[in-house]
Amino acid sequence: MAKQLLPVANRPILFFVLDQVADAGIREAGVIVAPETEESIREAVGDGSRWGLQVTYIRQEVPGGLAHAVRIAGGYLDDEPFLMFLGDNLIEGGVRAFVERFQAHRPDAAILLKEVEDPRRFGVAQLDGDGRVVRLVEKPSTPPSHLALVGIYCFSPRIHDAAAEIRPSARGELEITDAIQRLIDMGGQVKAEVLDGWWLDTGKKDDLLAANRVVLDAYARRRIAGSVDQDSQIAGRVEVGPGTTVTRSIIRGPVVVGDHCVIEDSYIGPATAIGNRVTLKEVAVEHSVILDGCSLHGIDRLVDSVLGKNVIVRRSVNSHRAIELFVSDDSEIVL
Repeated sequence: MAKQLLPVANRPILFFVLDQVADAGIREAGVIVAPETEESIREAVGDGSRWGLQVTYIRQEVPGGLAHAVRIAGGYLDDEPFLMFLGDNLIEGGVRAFVERFQAHRPDAAILLKEVEDPRRFGVAQLDGDGRVVRLVEKPSTPPSHLALVGIYCFSPRIHDAAAEIRPSARGELEITDAIQRLIDMGGQVKAEVLDGWWLDTGKKDDLLAANRVVLDAYARRRIAGSVDQDSQIAGRVEVGPGTTVTRSIIRGPVVVGDHCVIEDSYIGPATAIGNRVTLKEVAVEHSVILDGCSLHGIDRLVDSVLGKNVIVRRSVNSHRAIELFVSDDSEIVL
């Protein structure tokens, strides 16, 4: 699965990105896709009309880095200024004000920064005493600051000249940080803004869970479209989709449960998103993301977990506390 299609609050993260792009007044969007994920992204996003966008798909044949993505999109972008928005990132409040300030002042680039505890995971910016960007470095072992580059940028057409002059980094990619640094070296004006609100980068499991929690806190509401029996308790902002039945169970929000699920003799705690057609019987789960088609039975306590589509987790009555596993590629199991 393309990581941009992983759901938070039962909705692909990419959909929230497109919400924010459309809210900024942008009406044309070029979506960079890899060959192995192009079909699934095309199927999910379509022509973009549900957002009022005209979507063009641009294939990146190899994972050559973000500056490489700018290079291959050059023909589509032509000589227009543009917003670049990584499909697995979100910021509180959207990007409308950021785009409007860029359009008003017309620097060669505008970048968003966020103070983080461990900047070694990110591109990092160094500012001078007046707040101007003087240096950018990608995933430094000795960071010059704690200001990480958020995956959202505004660029003038000058970025194409800068991207054309850089070489691949040590990891073999054309880094957008190197392109912006080259733009600075060419005398370009790069403005930086530091975010006060939250920034969600959902590239890893714990990041996805954090994003799910934040989005549920921000957007979850109480909506019971399914069936809840009199022996169940629903507390707080809980969404239960059509066709879902809740029997002898407790759900404490913020929680979203999808369509046509079966919840029996179970507890669903806060910050949990349950996809469609999921069966939970005698299960306690919280702070987790469970995708479509999963079936869980007899699980005492499941926390801080992400389960892909159609996963089966059950307790064997004859297990003698032994564990039987059948898991997908690239899985991580913590016991």
